[in-house]
Formats: sequence, structure tokens, C-alpha cells
Amino acid sequence: MATAVTAHAADTLKVGAAAPDFTLPYATKDTIAQEPLTLSLEAKKGPILLAFYPADWSGGCTRELCSFRDDFGQFAELGVRIWGISGDYVYSHHEWAKHHNLPFELLADHDHTVGKLYDSYNPEYGQNRRAVYVIGSDGKIAFAKPVYSVRTPDDYEELKKALAALK
Repeated sequence: MATAVTAHAADTLKVGAAAPDFTLPYATKDTIAQEPLTLSLEAKKGPILLAFYPADWSGGCTRELCSFRDDFGQFAELGVRIWGISGDYVYSHHEWAKHHNLPFELLADHDHTVGKLYDSYNPEYGQNRRAVYVIGSDGKIAFAKPVYSVRTPDDYEELKKALAALK
């Protein structure tokens, strides 16, 4: 059972609000990075899609992140970087990214500090809920979908339209 977005989070995580800043370690299919990524510094380079998901190696999460992989060229054309975020360690991220040839960063939020900032953490399950935010180069939230579903293509299509509108 997913928890609802709190009233406080609804106010702070709405489109146009400043995105909560964070720094997290990450891995890609090619490496486990030595230096972490900081949202406020990286967003200045262009929009970032934050894709919170429960866990590496699960069916729904594989479907979600592989759909981003399959349309990676479209995201790149729009100048959008993708950051997958879960509570898994960088070692799991690295192996999962290699296995599925994921061409983007997977950030390790093992203590769920960032998941809590973005009201994605579900304490009942000890994992993030699926949620998607787009952070603009101005550091503000440009798109927010605090409850994101992969069961139908509707949420993904809504996300792609929002990204196209950023250009």
C-alpha cells in the first residue's frame, strides 16, 4: 500500500518550487563513480529527470528503467539527463546497469534521505515508491509525478510531453 504525498511535500514539491538539493554516490554500466553527484551543480548543465524506483532487479523497475533506456536518444536530444534513484548500493546498480545496458546514472540512496526529501520513501516496505520529477536548469521542479505508474503507458506519455514542452 503506497503512502499518500504529505501536505508539506505537496507544497514544497510542486512545479515551480526549488528542488531539494542532495548529493549521492552513483554507478553506471561502465563504472562505480569515485565522486558523488550533486543536484544543484549538475542541474545547471541542463534538465535532470529524477526517477525514484523501489529496487534493482525487480520486474516493474526493470520495465521503467528499460523504457528510459529505449528512448534514451529522445531524452538526449532534449538535453535531459536521467538519474535513477533507489536504496540499492552502487555495486548492485553497476551490475544491473551492465545487465540491461542502461546508459545513465543510478544513484544510491541507501538510507533513503533523498527519497524522504522527495516524499518517495515508503516506510511500510522500506523502499522508494515509484515517483518522477524533472528538475530544470534553474534548479526548480519543472514536472512532478509523485505517484508514477508503469502499468499503462499513460504516465510515461505524460512525462514525454512535459519534457518536449521544456525545449
